[in-house]
Amino acid sequence: DLSEEQALDYVWGYTCSNDVSARDCQLRLDTQWARGKSFDTFAPIGPWVETDLDPDNVGIRTRLNGETMQDSNTNDLIFSCRQIISYISHSMTLLPGTVIMTGTPSGVGFARKPPVFLRPGDVVEIEIDGIGVLSNPVIAENE
Repeated sequence: DLSEEQALDYVWGYTCSNDVSARDCQLRLDTQWARGKSFDTFAPIGPWVETDLDPDNVGIRTRLNGETMQDSNTNDLIFSCRQIISYISHSMTLLPGTVIMTGTPSGVGFARKPPVFLRPGDVVEIEIDGIGVLSNPVIAENE
């Protein structure tokens, strides 16, 4: 039950994460999104945890094979980190080590015209100023 003013006092640090989605499951195969966000290797985080950062004013970018797909700032999030933490803490207990992912800037692949989907051999990079770059290859399940 944290207030927005208290929220960041309970944060150990910040890192990058890749909110991977299997759109074939989400849009065609399933009626619920949980499985499409939960396969092995989905939601990688890193490259490290930064403890001295203003989470509500940092640049954030996503690149696919070196091409910028998303370029924004956390000050463009619908809800600030303080608001998100406060809201969640009123519904559930946040334990040490809890990871909260805030969402993604505009520019996701499936919403583009034409849509862009990940393929084996692709490399996705998530970059947040002050933290660094999380780089993940896309590998077919049978490899």
